[in-house]
Amino acid sequence: MKSLFGKTITASLFLICCWGCTENIDTSARYVFTADRIMNYLEKHEVYSEYVELLRVTPISVKSSSTVGQLLAARGHYTVFAPTNEAIHKFLEETCAEDSTLLSAPSWDAFSSEHKRDSIRRVIVYNSIIDSGDNEEAYMVNAFPPKTGTEFPLNNMNDRKLSVRYTGVDSIYINNTCPVSILQRDILATNGVIHQMERVIAPKDVTAAMYLQEMLDTGKEGFLVMAKAIQACGLMDTLSKIRDEVYENLYLRGDIPEKVHMYIDGHFPNGDNWTPRHRLYGFTIFAEPDAFWREQGLDPQAPSATLLPQLVNWILTKNQYARDDVFTTDDNYDDPTNLLYQWTTYHILPFRAPADRLVFHRNEYGYSPSKPFHYTIPMYEIYTTMGKRRLIKIYESAESNGIYLNRFPNLDNGRTSVYHEISCDPAKVGCFIDRDPDRAILNDIINCCIYPIDAPLSYNDATRDNLAKQRLRFDGMTLFPEAMNNEIRLKLSAAEQNQDVYIPSTNIYNYFENMQMNDQTIFIYLNAYAYQWCNMHSDEMKAKRRYEITFTLPPVPRRGTYELRYDVLPNGDRGIQQFYFGDDRYRLPAAGIPVNLTRGIGNMNVGYERDTGDDDYDAEVDKRLRNNGVMKGAKSVTADGSTGDIERNRNSNLRYIIVRQTMDPDKTYYMKVKSVLDSEEMEFYMDYMEYCPKEVYDNPEHPEDVW
Repeated sequence: MKSLFGKTITASLFLICCWGCTENIDTSARYVFTADRIMNYLEKHEVYSEYVELLRVTPISVKSSSTVGQLLAARGHYTVFAPTNEAIHKFLEETCAEDSTLLSAPSWDAFSSEHKRDSIRRVIVYNSIIDSGDNEEAYMVNAFPPKTGTEFPLNNMNDRKLSVRYTGVDSIYINNTCPVSILQRDILATNGVIHQMERVIAPKDVTAAMYLQEMLDTGKEGFLVMAKAIQACGLMDTLSKIRDEVYENLYLRGDIPEKVHMYIDGHFPNGDNWTPRHRLYGFTIFAEPDAFWREQGLDPQAPSATLLPQLVNWILTKNQYARDDVFTTDDNYDDPTNLLYQWTTYHILPFRAPADRLVFHRNEYGYSPSKPFHYTIPMYEIYTTMGKRRLIKIYESAESNGIYLNRFPNLDNGRTSVYHEISCDPAKVGCFIDRDPDRAILNDIINCCIYPIDAPLSYNDATRDNLAKQRLRFDGMTLFPEAMNNEIRLKLSAAEQNQDVYIPSTNIYNYFENMQMNDQTIFIYLNAYAYQWCNMHSDEMKAKRRYEITFTLPPVPRRGTYELRYDVLPNGDRGIQQFYFGDDRYRLPAAGIPVNLTRGIGNMNVGYERDTGDDDYDAEVDKRLRNNGVMKGAKSVTADGSTGDIERNRNSNLRYIIVRQTMDPDKTYYMKVKSVLDSEEMEFYMDYMEYCPKEVYDNPEHPEDVW
């Protein structure tokens, strides 16, 4: 599905001028070859002469006088999508046709101001280059992403992601519409690779609100019913947000430090921890397409005054809500207690999730990064939706043949089993997420992805009951939508600025809305890309100094008794911390006694023994550990995907049971961790957490699995 929006060049100019790119040319020694560097190659070929001229006059940022041409003449790892002279001329023609006030004719001399001309130069140049810095292995320089609709791992110089589309044996398009030359691609230079482009890459800065409004104005179908519901619920202003301008200004002024120094475990001896440059907003919408609504007897073309009452009636008659829900059914759709508002917001996540980042695969049991699409055990993400806080599960396995929402299959989850899907009851299949770029909106919107789903989505009784009957494991970084919106989480990059990311303390700026910390805390996210760490997805969160950190936790699906568990990989660098838990952020009671994170489960005198293969005996050991408030690590988590080095078999890994108590789905719960040591060096650590209902951990017929 192509973008409906056309006239958006002006917005693009503003963002490009503000965002900038790499500050200084890095001329440090990296690799030496005998071929040309990129700039030298382009200068030798007349077909790129206009592009070369743009490179020579375009600065690498608003803070630097160095040009992009100088950058491409230096050593490095660049991917350049070089437009031909003809492609640039066509772009000027299209720009002139879209906005004649910008330029009166398709010529560089016809711009209404020098500022606008320079801005268009930046549009062409910044969108055409990916700078991998020192990180040669992060993006194998000359490799296109393997699947249609997926994005290059690193941003271009305009801080935008580029995606690929394959249409035929050897046809490749960037962002759906920009063809890569079949003959002139993969041109290797000493400092990167060149792909000749037959069209300028210039993604529009269309927000979700703009895209949906254009759909409403034109009546173009696809997601027209969802667009009308979103508009009626008063969500357009929210979906128009692109970035936090307050944070932007603080960063540019230097009030937020570019980086801090903290020595970590010897893995990062330089100790430089980089602050996110931006604080972007984003959204993901899962929508029943208009074809579905026509099958249900609703006409997407009907006026909202007619359509929306019909939609509310459909939600009611199809039981697309839960028995415990409290709601109104009048036409005050923008009221959070309104049924339409609650139904609509359950379809929206508060972050942008590209097609290849809906479910993460990195080091789960049996998985090998060398075979990235050969999936093994089920992997899922648990997120909190917009509006009323509710859970949604995004799931993928070897047997699912795609990614689903709220899928609850039957698993082969015995102690010696392989943890694959055995079957899936028809009522528990969930909603298939269609990621085909012909139907999904993947790159047309700057702050959102829209995915069609093949079944109605709602937080009804069946969904809540199924969630309440399983252990819910969630990576710590799923608590923070900002981590996805700003490409902090699991970025495919070994570059220092992407490996260890400093999150400013709350007194400087509350970057993660769901986390508050004292002014002494230095909080770091470790991406751990290419590290073989026995963590879920390899990554982890750490903090040093006299830290005190409070997290907003996801809701539970049903009222009941749950355990909240905390996974840790203890070692001598960790500290001793007190946990607190409750529903009043400012008066949280202590949860047990302080926890010593320096000691693994094997040296805690809690009855630990490694699995023997005798199921009954091993189950007794597990029970003994649980009586002491701890558990072995999960069998599903490994250091490198191998089936030999698993978390459960490591006596250094363990799960602490923080609390066991009745929890309510309509309450917001918080967990606080506080250092009890008078030390600047001992650190906080967090990987993943779990909600486990009593029906699972205390089930005499079907004991909780080891996975």
